[in-house]
Amino acid sequence: MPLVNPHGGERQLKPRLLSSAAGAESRRRAQTLQKITLSSREASDLVMLGIGAYTPLEGFMGRDDWKSVCADFRTASGVFWPVPITVSTPRERARELRLGQEVALVEEETGELLGCLEIRDIYEADKLYQCREVFGTTDPTHPGVAGVLAEGEVNLGGPVVVFSESGYPERYPNIYLRPEQTRAAFAARGWGTVAGLQLRNPMHRSHEYLAKIAIEVCDGLLVHQKLGRLKPGDIPAEVRVEAVNAAVQNYFVKDTCIQAGVPIEMRYAGPREALLDAVFRQNFGCSHLIVGRDHAGVGNFYGPFDAQKIFDQVPDGALEIKPLKLDWTFYCRKCDGMASARTCPHDVSQRVMVSGTALREMLSEGVDVPDHFSRPEVLEILRKYYAAEQEGASGKRSAKPGPKPLARQE
Repeated sequence: MPLVNPHGGERQLKPRLLSSAAGAESRRRAQTLQKITLSSREASDLVMLGIGAYTPLEGFMGRDDWKSVCADFRTASGVFWPVPITVSTPRERARELRLGQEVALVEEETGELLGCLEIRDIYEADKLYQCREVFGTTDPTHPGVAGVLAEGEVNLGGPVVVFSESGYPERYPNIYLRPEQTRAAFAARGWGTVAGLQLRNPMHRSHEYLAKIAIEVCDGLLVHQKLGRLKPGDIPAEVRVEAVNAAVQNYFVKDTCIQAGVPIEMRYAGPREALLDAVFRQNFGCSHLIVGRDHAGVGNFYGPFDAQKIFDQVPDGALEIKPLKLDWTFYCRKCDGMASARTCPHDVSQRVMVSGTALREMLSEGVDVPDHFSRPEVLEILRKYYAAEQEGASGKRSAKPGPKPLARQE
């Protein structure tokens, strides 16, 4: 059985990443261009464009695409797309730019040149409108809303070329795989149907349960970590990778799953982000996306299964990838095993509810983790991480007491 096609009816991926020779020449030329600084979110989106994960997009969205995506979940040309992919700049800087101009794109944190943009549109976007449509709120305590409101007032639209992957291959050499590489890995294993499991937390027992359900119905599983910046308090990607490896090596049948990382930043957009996750997972070759409780949610901004319900609104034929909608999962003492609300008849008092947020809180506070919450090999890795974090924080306080070190730590 062949793998799903790339998104948008494409037969081939459309990466914007230049070859080594062409990239070196483009980088030299970029040194002479006016420079636009990218936030971490914009830089991660540029890398996604570069590796073809955002096929069929060729660059950052102009006004017509931005407006159509916000309002109607599609680009101006009619391709299904749930979240705007944009780059912004302050209004004062935008006055120096003109249509047809090529600008260099520079990562804010490192100062590295990542690519170039040919400006085909310069427009002011209504940020509050975008937040209402995409996040369902304009509350600045929502991390995704805060990110959008912090962007420049003016968006720049146009095609890009990319000549750097922002250090991801070097930082994550064992799991950083481009869409062409995951597709090749699936094909080499003879997989036609592949379920994608998104993780932003270490694999606990509910994740494991969902993963094994997917393996029962698909040829294989892609455990797909988001490697971009997360919100404060989330566990770093390298720790999550180690924890997932421990779970897979000890509790999964060999060669039933692949772990990989994707250079994208969480938007915490709940239902809309679930659709974006499906779009780019299709480009990576997944036929199914596991959508469990509170997918890509944050706080109490979304209902626990809103991300499942939104797939019912996707027009027929807009996506080849399909959601695997799985219910709330937990350990049931009476059943003596993992179960879901669809399979367990027992009272809630028998259930050990498992979540990444609860696990992080217990470990960071030194509270004993209940039995059946997570595998012992995973807990050992996480305890070491939190012990090192607490030791480091204690050392900083001892060396420089007072409010300033705490402010920097936060």
